[in-house]
Amino acid sequence: MSRVGSAVITVPAGVDVKAQPEEVNVKGTHGQLSVRIPEGISIGYDSGKRELAVSRADDRRELRALHGLIRSLVANNVRGVVQPWEKKLEIVGVGYQASLAPGKLTLNVGFANPVVIEIPKGVTCELPDNTHVVLKSADRQAVGQVAANVRSVRPPEPYKGKGIRYAGEHVKRKQGKAFGS
Repeated sequence: MSRVGSAVITVPAGVDVKAQPEEVNVKGTHGQLSVRIPEGISIGYDSGKRELAVSRADDRRELRALHGLIRSLVANNVRGVVQPWEKKLEIVGVGYQASLAPGKLTLNVGFANPVVIEIPKGVTCELPDNTHVVLKSADRQAVGQVAANVRSVRPPEPYKGKGIRYAGEHVKRKQGKAFGS
């Protein structure tokens, strides 16, 4: 039995769960999310204990693989509607900065023109200062994808360390060219 898949998901107060055979809908203070349930996986909701349990029909390889995945996706959605997922990015480099307009993040990171990134609906973007970006969303996959898109504009380079990196990310530095004497 899957260790991840067999663990029950405790649903906090204030979260509404609708477990249907093909989909699980989760609604909380920070949004509403749903997960499609593949055939062979079932979800049971005990409203008295406020627990979700994921089970599989048999021990086929594909169902064993999906068992823990579906449980994790539902657990992430339950947590996300209570406390949004958050990704922090740092912009490192002389003159590198970010600015925010409604629905758009503008990055000035050493290119001839600024790079404009559309922030999708459901993801909020904050700038504590012009070199730090904070992305928040109830959907873990969405916030991670937007953060990866922002980072991909100018990933950190190994010689000077300039670029956009996740907060706390360590960039392995290279020595550079050695001059002979």
